Amino acid sequence: MKKYITSLFLITVFFDLSSQDLKTKELTLENAVMGFYNGLYPNNMYGLKWADSNMLYLANGDDIRILSPFSKNKEETLSLKKDLIEEKNSKNFKILNYQNNKSFSYVVDNNYCFYNLSEKKCIKVPSMANNITVSPKNNTIAYTIKNNLFYANSEDSIIKITDNINKNITSGQSIHRNEFGITNGIFWSNEGEKLAFYEKDESDVHDYPLLDISVTPGKLNTIKYPMAGQKSEYARVGIYSLKNDKIIYLKTQHPMDDYITNLTWGPNDKFVYLGELNRDQNHLKWAQYDINSGNRIKTIYEETNQKWVEPEYPIYFIPDSKNEFVTLSERDGFMNIYHYNTDGKLIRQITKNKWVTTKIKHVSRELIYFEGTGEDPRSLHTFSIQINGKNQKQLTIEPGVHKTKLSPDNKYLLDQFSDINVPGITQLINTKNNEKRILNIAKNPLEGYIIGTTELVNLKSNNNLDLHARIIKPSYFNEKEKYPVLVYVYGGPHAQLVTNSWLGGSSLWMYWMAEQGYIIFTLDGRGSANRGFEFESAIFRNLGEIEMEDQISGIEYLKNLNFVDSNKLAVHGWSYGGFMTTSLMTRYPNIFTVGVAGGPVIDWKWYEVMYGERYMDTPKSNKEGYEKSSLLNYVKYLKGNLLLIHGTVDDVVVMQHNLAYIKKSIEEGIHVDFFPYPMHKHNVRGKDRIHLMEKVLNYIILKN
Repeated sequence: MKKYITSLFLITVFFDLSSQDLKTKELTLENAVMGFYNGLYPNNMYGLKWADSNMLYLANGDDIRILSPFSKNKEETLSLKKDLIEEKNSKNFKILNYQNNKSFSYVVDNNYCFYNLSEKKCIKVPSMANNITVSPKNNTIAYTIKNNLFYANSEDSIIKITDNINKNITSGQSIHRNEFGITNGIFWSNEGEKLAFYEKDESDVHDYPLLDISVTPGKLNTIKYPMAGQKSEYARVGIYSLKNDKIIYLKTQHPMDDYITNLTWGPNDKFVYLGELNRDQNHLKWAQYDINSGNRIKTIYEETNQKWVEPEYPIYFIPDSKNEFVTLSERDGFMNIYHYNTDGKLIRQITKNKWVTTKIKHVSRELIYFEGTGEDPRSLHTFSIQINGKNQKQLTIEPGVHKTKLSPDNKYLLDQFSDINVPGITQLINTKNNEKRILNIAKNPLEGYIIGTTELVNLKSNNNLDLHARIIKPSYFNEKEKYPVLVYVYGGPHAQLVTNSWLGGSSLWMYWMAEQGYIIFTLDGRGSANRGFEFESAIFRNLGEIEMEDQISGIEYLKNLNFVDSNKLAVHGWSYGGFMTTSLMTRYPNIFTVGVAGGPVIDWKWYEVMYGERYMDTPKSNKEGYEKSSLLNYVKYLKGNLLLIHGTVDDVVVMQHNLAYIKKSIEEGIHVDFFPYPMHKHNVRGKDRIHLMEKVLNYIILKN
């Protein structure tokens, strides 16, 4: 396969070099922004799933595209709605899960139906239902309506589990603003006879007003927004028994505003396990609870760190074992896998890699399959390792970003990957001998377009750390010419902008901007993801400081390039990137001539508790850090042109940040530009995004 990829790359390069004159299509900004919908992203068989260990499928409405790579009839298309079921006239038909022609599930007109040859069961769910979660036995569905939790079964019974009259109490939804790996609030037991759920009480959380201008007169909608250092939500876990229609609540023993996360059912449905994190987020306890009494039985193990401990993954019980599990921790500086039992004994550290594990995919009695970066943090690979920590094996070999799915019997890996030059390849990998079978090679959707080039580069920080960056040049690049630069920045935790994926992880609008005569530069500095705890936690209690130093290292690198016009440097970013953009414009005012900051954090005391306190502690305990990072203190130093953008109903970075900055600029006699996007949240989505990017890029071109 390596030889194949190399040959493919060489052929692609040769074709590009020999057919430059054939590239006649101009990439418009509208096409660049809406590229996914306009067919300008590679066709990589998105949504391909395993049906069983010998069959894959793609669901599109009522049509199923079935791939049988191990049989003679390798592909067929089946319309379940037309051929197998009676809902012929319904327009609201969607396949949920397909096993084979004898067993599948679908949703039609708010009915969740489970079909097999012997029977068909349908469960009616109200149209206003959210957070719909199907039980393991496919015979019951739990969901929320507003702030209450319900379930329904195939007998058309709808049971209201909670009866929260107080609107400040919410059951069955995700909590803690989706931090700590939380994505849902409903957890079925293994046998589907009990239901665990998160519940939060936001009575002490301040209301925050958002103006709705879609009605006459306009009205205020309020959200609950706990700011750093203020009172937060109080969370607990309920256990509901379908058999006796009763709820018990786990009797936690920590302060009310601590965090609970990563709820896991034990293998025999007698216990649940919680990650309990103190509000300071530096002391984690994994606790075992009895689901019948709600009593806290014991702490299994605990973990502390002077900076932060961030639990993002549940515990994974080893099959056929009632008391052994594996879990993830970055206690040794990198996210690795550990083997424990429920008595709290550490059996072994299974992986000891000096790179980041990003996900456990499957745990069997003998093997663990997991994802991680490997030696190059810009990549993503799938690995296997024995439970005893021996024979770690890399299953995805080609350089790049691999997104994989294991077959139900773990014999095959569905691998969909790309690198900076390869749009995408879908293949099957035999997990035993690494034999490969190619299912699809995506064509370059930008073939024929006039488009620039992308390079991944390495450089050093001011303290000699390796940093990864990306440079995009125009198609007509001439190293003897001078080009202005747009630095696109994020800079904060949980994000990585530079990857060895198609086009280096860049957005298509960057190539439009390059054709306007710009070099586009992006650097992942300290604080960003997938480089280990030390690299990410360097920002602790002083957000903006280290990140700016690394961005300036990138600027020094650019200034040493003969083709860079160092007198015309622009910077743009959103959210944390908006904070970085505004920081760089005012704290390094002699470097950048123009900046556009979208949804920027201006003062961390106005940001949410869960994220903000992890990295900054509270305003009371870190007064100096909050003062130093507040961009209100640097407005007076602004020299260049700065455009501030904000969605008027942003519920992540509330618009108070930008409005306070504008107020301060008026007081200081400093002129900034401001553009609101009415009724948009933290980012501008849909068709309006075209307008947004026109606003951002035209401002940079005109003002630089």
